[in-house]
Amino acid sequence: MMQPSPSDQPGIVLLATNTNYDLATLRIMLAPHGLQVEQVRRGDEALALAAGGRVVMALLDVTLAGSARLELCQRIHAGGALPVFLLSGAPTADEHERAFEAGACAYLPLSFPSEDVAEKILLQLQRIAPAPVSDLPTMATLEVNYHHMLSGSPDAILLMQRGSNRVLDVNRRTRTLFGMTETELIQTDLPALCPPLQPDGRPSAAVFAAYVEQVMAGDVQVFELAVLHSSGRQVACELRMVPLTTPEHRLMHVRIVDVSSRKLAEQLRDGKNQVLEMIARGDPLNDTLERLTLLIESQAPPVLCTVMLVAPDGVTLQTAAGPSLPADYLAAINGLPAGPVGGSCGTAIHRRETVVVSDILNDPLWAPYRDIALRYGLRACWAMPILLDQGTVLGSFAMYYREPRSPTEDDRRLIKAATHLAGIAIASTRREAELVRHREHLEELVHARTAELQHAKEEAEHANEELTTALDNLSQTQEELVRRDKLAALGALVAGVAHELNTPIGNCLTMAGSMAERTAGLQRDMEGGLRRSVLESYLQQAADADQVVLRNLNRAAALVASFRRIAVDSASSPRSRFVLGDLVAQLLQATQATVQQRGLELVEEIEHWIELDSYPGPLAQALENLIDNCILHGFDGRDGGSIMIRAQDAGNGEIAITVADDGVGIPAANLARIYDPFFTTRLGAGGSGLGLYITHNIVTGVLGGRIEAVSTPGLGSSFTMRLPRVAPL
Repeated sequence: MMQPSPSDQPGIVLLATNTNYDLATLRIMLAPHGLQVEQVRRGDEALALAAGGRVVMALLDVTLAGSARLELCQRIHAGGALPVFLLSGAPTADEHERAFEAGACAYLPLSFPSEDVAEKILLQLQRIAPAPVSDLPTMATLEVNYHHMLSGSPDAILLMQRGSNRVLDVNRRTRTLFGMTETELIQTDLPALCPPLQPDGRPSAAVFAAYVEQVMAGDVQVFELAVLHSSGRQVACELRMVPLTTPEHRLMHVRIVDVSSRKLAEQLRDGKNQVLEMIARGDPLNDTLERLTLLIESQAPPVLCTVMLVAPDGVTLQTAAGPSLPADYLAAINGLPAGPVGGSCGTAIHRRETVVVSDILNDPLWAPYRDIALRYGLRACWAMPILLDQGTVLGSFAMYYREPRSPTEDDRRLIKAATHLAGIAIASTRREAELVRHREHLEELVHARTAELQHAKEEAEHANEELTTALDNLSQTQEELVRRDKLAALGALVAGVAHELNTPIGNCLTMAGSMAERTAGLQRDMEGGLRRSVLESYLQQAADADQVVLRNLNRAAALVASFRRIAVDSASSPRSRFVLGDLVAQLLQATQATVQQRGLELVEEIEHWIELDSYPGPLAQALENLIDNCILHGFDGRDGGSIMIRAQDAGNGEIAITVADDGVGIPAANLARIYDPFFTTRLGAGGSGLGLYITHNIVTGVLGGRIEAVSTPGLGSSFTMRLPRVAPL
């Protein structure tokens, strides 16, 4: 054998075809010789790959080679530098001649075995050397005895004459397959060894003729065909036919393989799957078990199968399936008890093990029921218990025969598989029934619980109605209390207003009454002659009275103005966006003179960038009232001190504004009453008791905030207003 030439990269064998090809075999055989196979499906792809310089051989399908001149073969061949094999799906003599004219080194059918193609490629590329010429026999000179080859084969083989389909020679396995002698076989033809119709209903003669034609055309070599045993039993077989041609005869080598076992195994597998699908779908148990018994009967004819179930009493047997047995027999064994002498099924359930009765006529287990079985022609019965677990028997699966018979290993495997499937079906049905019972019980519990919840809901609704009524009553009571509180507050306010206005008005009335008496006296004096001194005294008294009246009326006007400020709202003041620092600066400028007169210091700590969308007028009034309160009450009887105004962002969209002093502070007893109207500690000394009340109304009303007061006697007081950046509308 020649070694592959050294190369950095393996050479490429180009395969140009758009049909399926056995690339795997070709690659495996060429790889040890430094060759790799690349397939393309178009002519231009083949030319492009060949131009790369690594292609050492080309296999070209004639369908891609161009016209009748096979131009692509000529272009790839390139003057003989690149060897080309042409592959044809339908070889002809004319195409063969044109292939060599186009420069092809070989012309092969596409069906040519890949192993042989690989050998031709290696020989063409000189990667292997041709076999040396020797004196060993060749296929051309080798003569063998075909009859001896047939007789030694482990398969059923026969030699058939093409055309007449006559059998010429058979081996021992063929005689066994058909149950016929060699003399009987060689006096017939192969189609006659088949049933008139194949399992699909087609005539056997026509089917066989079609297969032979396909074999001769090279389309198939192996096909399936049902043949007939001398007993009349059909046998599923697989035939492999190879044409043999000699100068004198046209023959066909036929190898026949019995595939009945394989077919039965496939049918059993498919049947098991169908039974499992029925179990998964929840089909009725009787239908599932009947399908199972028919499946087992198809596997081992002429067997007849039944399934018996243990009744809820644990002893009585009930017929669940037996489609091939007489209905009268099934009715006769229905309800029989299990026991030590209970036939095959009853005994198997009692013992919890397989019971084989090969001859019902002579077996004591069937003594009580022998006449029933013989009446319907039953002579053998094998039964296996269907177990849920070691302690629970669900039923039994039985196989009957009409002649005495003992089970084979295949029979035992078959009944074991059937029992296993039957157990799955019965257990699944029982579990489903148990689930149904649990579901029904659960529904009962749910219904009862629903009734309880409904009753509780009704009680809760009744309680809710009572609570709603109580809440309505409470709301009415609360509204009544609020109304009373409002009336009481209004009464206190009116009383306060009356009290505050009573003094100046009373002074004015007293002075007016006194002046009226003096005026009357003056008029009387004028009748008797008016002295100058009397007139001067009257005028002095009138001037004094005017001052008293004017002073008290001014005081009353100031009180009325204060009362009006109590009811301040958003409608009486414009709303705008403003900078808090600018507002405070204007306020401090107006109060600076008063603060300095009292010897006090006014300190400002305000973040001037703070903006508010609110009511600047009411806010300024509130701040002015707080500052006045500090001046009037915080530093009463004290010289010096400081008042601080601080403002900062409190978060959550709020601004905290604090007015604090270091004055005398507010006693704890008075701290809870500072916002009450007319509450003052300087009654008659310039305090009306309305400043903080008005401030509280402004902050909690139009400004939409809240105010907090903290004070320590002797250390001062602090009032903090927490206002939203955007006042409520």
